[in-house]
Amino acid sequence: MKVRNTVSLLIVCFLILVTGCSSVQPENKSVPVNSGVLKVTFIDVGQGDSILIKTPSGKHLLIDGGPKEGEEAVLSTLKTKGVTDLSILVTHNHADHISALDDVVKQYKVNKIYMPEMPAKASVSMEKFLTTVQNKGLKLSKASAGLKLDLDEEVKAELVAPLRQEYEEENNYSAVLRLNYGETNFLFTGDAESLSEKDMLDSKMDLKATVLKIGHHGSQSSTSEKFLKAVSPKYAVISVGKDNDYNHPSDRILKRLQDLKVQTYRTDLYGTITVESDGKNVQLKTSKKGETK
Repeated sequence: MKVRNTVSLLIVCFLILVTGCSSVQPENKSVPVNSGVLKVTFIDVGQGDSILIKTPSGKHLLIDGGPKEGEEAVLSTLKTKGVTDLSILVTHNHADHISALDDVVKQYKVNKIYMPEMPAKASVSMEKFLTTVQNKGLKLSKASAGLKLDLDEEVKAELVAPLRQEYEEENNYSAVLRLNYGETNFLFTGDAESLSEKDMLDSKMDLKATVLKIGHHGSQSSTSEKFLKAVSPKYAVISVGKDNDYNHPSDRILKRLQDLKVQTYRTDLYGTITVESDGKNVQLKTSKKGETK
């Protein structure tokens, strides 16, 4: 969500100092760790984001930790999925993306944390997260375009945004991650809005994706027509809460997706959405059958 505050010395100094379908069921323990399948779980956290990724070799990456009301969903998903440690954690300083992460860091070993340096006053959730990170002796790495993340030999993970040092709108600082596994690609856009999208297009980086996580919960400030056409997704996922105060997702964005024949799934209608890729094809499973809106 939008936070309009002055620069927080807490965040800046901290970064400088330390930078360098069916309901969810326990995973089948008889399946070998290297299953040849990439699993992406868009957790139903209400009005916020949280995405758990499991690579074919069994490594885990978590993008965001949802809002306060979604904390239990995040923690229970990690437990149910048998997560013991996180290779990578990616997030940014907005309460609807970070609220569960202090507990995640307390309960799990985390190897690497990526965050953009944002000119925002630290929220209560952010302060708790930073304190926990510091207490565990962990470091924050600055998220910026061009960084290749060391995740899995079979999965290419690269940040494609943010591309600027300064933006007027905080959402444009969002870390945008692109994953490639075989012939399939995923693009996770956080809250990135149209200006960040334009920067990504201008950078000439490969943005095409089989699955696109729609930016900023389906707000009309994101998912511009040019960007959507460049990504050219087969599937789109919108992480959004029921009857939220922001009128997300926008009817304009939903029509844009419909016009381009993108199969769209929303967490407020379908619950937790799991996408599995074998490197050639993807399959989607939902915890709810889908409701009429």
